[in-house]
Amino acid sequence: MSDIALKDRLIVALDMPTVEEAARLVAMLDGGVHFYKVGLELLFAGGLDFAEHLKSHGKRIFLDMKLLDIGNTVERAVANCADLDFDFLTIHGHDLKTLRAAVAGRGDSRLKLLAVTVLTNLSESDLKQQGNAMTPSELVVHRARLAHEAGFDGVIASGQEARRIRDAVGPGFLIVTPGIRLEGSAMDDQERVMTPEHAIKAGADHIVVGRPITQADDPKAAAMNFLHHIKEALV
Repeated sequence: MSDIALKDRLIVALDMPTVEEAARLVAMLDGGVHFYKVGLELLFAGGLDFAEHLKSHGKRIFLDMKLLDIGNTVERAVANCADLDFDFLTIHGHDLKTLRAAVAGRGDSRLKLLAVTVLTNLSESDLKQQGNAMTPSELVVHRARLAHEAGFDGVIASGQEARRIRDAVGPGFLIVTPGIRLEGSAMDDQERVMTPEHAIKAGADHIVVGRPITQADDPKAAAMNFLHHIKEALV
């Protein structure tokens, strides 16, 4: 973890409906935030071009596609993404076939592949509804092991499972943690949340923060507060 710069540890989620709103937020965060997540909502509103624009201006980009399809489709999609020179890309970590196809598509590019383990808005009862008998923690670790075996760079997982992942796969495997909230703040639609300090201390390398920053009265001040909490955890 020590070789990751502090500014790279905070990823702000541009989960908003228009590029114009995203651009305004990025302008407000200028000089404070270096790394952005672009997900499905924004991608379908011109977000891919915007992500390329941000990348060309020195920002780091996490493309949150959560790919899940037959291997051939995933391999070709990842290959096309690798040509765009983004930093992170997500693929659902359900099975080795899909994961290995993604690794084949990535080739020798610098794109880091992250397997989505269990979404942070899902509880144990949600998993049972899907027909899965494992607890969220058990399933997260199982899928982290699959991703590690397939040659992925890391996983997306709640901070509540970060320590178990680190114990299971060891160092050098990225743990990127969404569902981050400060002590006493609203959970919104999240189920398995954690504070930035606890997530980092548990083994997370990066934290992904959306609404607590994007909907704050002063987004830049909110981002600086999260960076402060990350720095304190590292110390």
